[in-house]
Amino acid sequence: MSVSIELPIDVNTIRKLLPHRYPFLLVDRVVEFEAHKRVLCIKSVSINEPFFQGHFPTQPVMPGVLVIEALAQAGGLLTQLSGLVDSDGGQSNGKIFYLVKIDNARFSKMVVPGDRLELEVTLTRVIRNMALYNCTARVDGAQVASADILCAEVKA
Repeated sequence: MSVSIELPIDVNTIRKLLPHRYPFLLVDRVVEFEAHKRVLCIKSVSINEPFFQGHFPTQPVMPGVLVIEALAQAGGLLTQLSGLVDSDGGQSNGKIFYLVKIDNARFSKMVVPGDRLELEVTLTRVIRNMALYNCTARVDGAQVASADILCAEVKA
């Protein structure tokens, strides 16, 4: 028997699924989920983000590497939530995912304070303990970044 996941998933539940904490937890909400297929997450970008103090003080822009990291965290949520479905709603699998490789990274628009960053991640392939994700970040429906991300999972 499998369990269904009730959406949206808030940051309190996300904190149970991911090891990241302030200032590095970059996903605020999960709004769409299909086990072993795709996830859509939200990151609300605020001027209060610590990275805006230095990037850049007079023209704040979210660093592209953090947009990629947010996409990778969304991929981790896809895998963790899929594991919950498989385990009949029990505990997450207790594994941590490490970013191994980024391919085809493209940045097409800056992400600035006030943006609602949509993180769409599709699982394209699983090879042993690694997962390959196709990732797209959007703001107001317009693509701001994309990448293919490979993550490896290890026991916590």
